[in-house]
Amino acid sequence: MDAFAPVPPDWTQTATHAWHFCCPACSAAPSQAQAVWVNRRSPLYDESQKLRWQEFYHCDCGRAWWGWSNERPPSNLPPKADA
Repeated sequence: MDAFAPVPPDWTQTATHAWHFCCPACSAAPSQAQAVWVNRRSPLYDESQKLRWQEFYHCDCGRAWWGWSNERPPSNLPPKADA
């Protein structure tokens, strides 16, 4: 599965908006999803003129959900060092 494929996979058709950026059925994190697709065909600009995307996740429990890229919690990875 290509996360950036131009055509959405069938499982995105039943996806629901998850308000807490995790699976609404089992609370699994996005990193635990079995498939991901980013809707690059329909970006939106938020009120501060920043671009945001719909990110779709197909959870291991079978539920499909989506969230806006700006709703994703901050990463817990250390910042990348400047070279």
